[in-house]
Amino acid sequence: MMRHIVSILLENEAGALSRVAGLFSARGYNIETLTVAPTEDSSLSRITVVTHGSDEVLEQIIKQLNKLVDVVKVVDLSEAAHVERELMLIKVRATGKDRDEMKRMADIFRGRIIDATESIYVIELTGSSAKLDSFIGALDRSLILETVRSGVSGIGRGDRILKL
Repeated sequence: MMRHIVSILLENEAGALSRVAGLFSARGYNIETLTVAPTEDSSLSRITVVTHGSDEVLEQIIKQLNKLVDVVKVVDLSEAAHVERELMLIKVRATGKDRDEMKRMADIFRGRIIDATESIYVIELTGSSAKLDSFIGALDRSLILETVRSGVSGIGRGDRILKL
């Protein structure tokens, strides 16, 4: 089972996201992360889906996606060089000796403390999913109060462009 990052350019229409997600669920594919946002062209949106599965089934899903009226273009970013990032906001307990430790951990992982109270830090981290997982793994679980992750955003490297 291989990890796939599928990037979909589609018309910014009501119900388009539902139809795309429906294709994955109909094939029994779990969507691990899903990000959706408008592109530089307000009539188009870009969906990035991260899933695990065989190349054969994913190929069928891509063929089915291309048949949807709203879909303009589909690319499996995992097939070639690409850049991917995810954003995480994590709220941690930061009192006493833990306060300095949280600041040190944020610095090590190139995170930023974006909100601080007497007892809590909110840390912003960007990077690969593995980096964010490593950060969480390096913390004492009892200090983690809340975690929010954006899901993966990806783009092809070099002249590989997903555009009309």
